[in-house]
Amino acid sequence: MSEALLKVEALEAGYGEVQVLWGVSLAAGRGQLTAIVGANGAGKTTTLRAVAGTITPWKGRVMFEGEDVTRLSTHEKSARGFALVPEGRQLFSKMTVGENLELGAFSKRAARKYAERLEEVFSLFPRLAERQRQIAGTLSGGEQQMVAIARGLMSDPDILIIDELSLGLAPVVVYQLFQTLKKLKDNGLTILLVEQNVHLALAVSDYAYVIAEGRLFTEGEPARLSAMPEIRRAYLGL
Repeated sequence: MSEALLKVEALEAGYGEVQVLWGVSLAAGRGQLTAIVGANGAGKTTTLRAVAGTITPWKGRVMFEGEDVTRLSTHEKSARGFALVPEGRQLFSKMTVGENLELGAFSKRAARKYAERLEEVFSLFPRLAERQRQIAGTLSGGEQQMVAIARGLMSDPDILIIDELSLGLAPVVVYQLFQTLKKLKDNGLTILLVEQNVHLALAVSDYAYVIAEGRLFTEGEPARLSAMPEIRRAYLGL
């Protein structure tokens, strides 16, 4: 793994009195795509929420570029260079595509590069350029996921954190979106991806972590994980 941009150390978190994560540690290498995979309910989304700041960890640390950002709010983390593409997209469905993208560029760092970023996301997703004035809620699921990713990119992030990219989308759309992630990574963006489609996640990632029942089950290079009999049985259907 390259130098770690993000480090998560012995993370514990949950909801109310229910503990979901038990000492999860991981890292996202700078300029790499790191995947967190596992079954439904394994704790993948909770991990991302604790990292992004939508929930506060109970124990452990989140380190970003060598600084402890564990207790920072999502707003503060966004200003530091975090961008979260949440599960279910969570667009402003009654606003236009263009307005959703504008909202992604609310921070000072993003506002300075607004025109440049807009040009980049329209180059990445030409369909969104054609639909700037369309109401986001009337788009197809795949197009809405494009808007969600583009909105994240509009914040000029150092790390793009994506929760369940493929959820509810047609296979052909999922393949196109994964190709887009590969392109972003090749351009130097650090990506942390939570994904249920283990086969695709391992195909595009540089390093992967497998979470089971709120704990880190194993980690490693995708080729090594793909060859492990227990991973092949449990997640790849082989």
